[in-house]
Formats: sequence, structure tokens, C-alpha cells
Amino acid sequence: MWEYTEKVKDLYTNPVNVGKMENPDGVGHVGSVVCGDALTLYIRVKDNIITDASFETFGCGSAIASSSALTEMIKGKTVEEAEKIKNQDIVDYLGGLPNQKIHCSVMGSEALINAIADYRGEKPPVDDEHEGEIICQCMNITDVDIRKAVHEKGITNIDDMMESTGAGTVCGTCIPKIEDIIEEERGRCSIKDDRCCEEPMTNLQKIKKIEDAINSVIRPGLKRDGGDIELVDVQGDVVFVKLRGACSSCMSASMTLENFVQSELRKSVSKDIIVKHV
Repeated sequence: MWEYTEKVKDLYTNPVNVGKMENPDGVGHVGSVVCGDALTLYIRVKDNIITDASFETFGCGSAIASSSALTEMIKGKTVEEAEKIKNQDIVDYLGGLPNQKIHCSVMGSEALINAIADYRGEKPPVDDEHEGEIICQCMNITDVDIRKAVHEKGITNIDDMMESTGAGTVCGTCIPKIEDIIEEERGRCSIKDDRCCEEPMTNLQKIKKIEDAINSVIRPGLKRDGGDIELVDVQGDVVFVKLRGACSSCMSASMTLENFVQSELRKSVSKDIIVKHV
């Protein structure tokens, strides 16, 4: 389990400046809600001074804390002063972050750049329209890139993936997630073969596939942020689960269920799956 500073814990449990801002002067989007972190930053500017800031985020506790910290850091600064804030400044403000969570501060600095560009009427220099979730922040590699490499290039292990795409070759913190995606894709039908699963699944087969998806993909993903999940019941296409650990009290729990748990089960089991929390 990662060690978090008291500042991170406080801003996660008691976040400030949360929520959509009405009539903002600048808005910055980064990330993707498809199984990963996403952040929207709003700023209000008067006489070149950032007078207010707020955020909406789908992500872990570190993402919430980093976003809260950023809004506090930029209020009262000129646009030019705020523009100089880097992700390391956010980390320092929080008293540090685990290496595996540094990308949360990177999201904040990128969202700020985009919000300032929007305020100035410019095109955001940070492209947030990636196809899929960015898995390797260092090399800007998405889950779509990794899945394609498995199917189109026949890649079956992390070493070949690193050589082919560059993913995981810098800081290496994304390697476990890359390995999870490789295993997930190896267990699926080839994207070029649409004949798989021609016969309808029995209820036992469906439950087995749901359990496999939870154990191989969903639970490891939640555990990386201190959470867990329990499969409670399956009734037809309705899957009843209970979030555990950090996920049970997370502000983003409902989004986690819809955009991660339900999304993964729809990809791995059936497009008709509906996930409900009990």
C-alpha cells in the first residue's frame, strides 16, 4: 500500500473547489473516463487575475487531492504566474506523492495549460482527444494502442510490447496495467474473427466469465488505488456488486461502476450487462 502525506489525505477526504463552474472564462479537459483518470478544470479571470477555480474529476484519491491543490495554488495569481506552475509544484504542495501517482499531478498541470489556452481563445496545446485511456503517461500510449498491438502484431508479453510500442520503457509504473491488458486481450477472440461466441452462454458460463473478468482485470485495477470489489449476485444480465476498501467511500464510486466495472464486463462478457451496487 502506498504512503500518502497528511495533506493528500486531507484534500482527498475534504476536497475544496469541487464542481462545475457556471460561465467560466476558461475550461481545460485532460484524460479519459474510459477506465481511467479524467479532469476538467474551470477558471474565472478578472483583470488578468485568476479569481476562482474549480474542478471535476474521475479518478483516485491522488487525482482528487492534486486537483484540489491546484485550484488553491492558482487563485489570486496572474494568468502568467499560473502558467508557470508545473506538476512538480503540485507534488511539492502536497508534500509528495508515490511514484505511481505522479501522473495525477501531470493531469493537473496539463488541464491548467488547456484552461489558460481556452481563456485566451487559443487551441489547447495539450491534446486530450486520445483514442482510449492513456496507460503509459511517459510515452503517451493508450490501451487501444496496446490492444491493437496484441491482435495485429501478435504480441503476447511485456518485453515485446515495450520493444514494439515503447510503453513502460521510461518509469515502468504502468507495466502491471499493460500486462493486465495483454492477458485480457489474449483471452478474447481475435478482433478479426467475428464468429466467436456464436452459441448463447448458459448462466453458469456467464457467471464464470464475470468472475474471470473481475479477478483478472477489474479487481487488480481497483486494488492499485486501495479498493476492491465483491461479486454479490447475477440475475440475467444484471450484475450486483459491492465496492470495498477505498472504493466504498470514494466520491467517484458511481463513475467507477459505470465507466470501469460495467464497461469491462460489457467488453468481456456481454454488451447487455448492467452493474448495480448493493
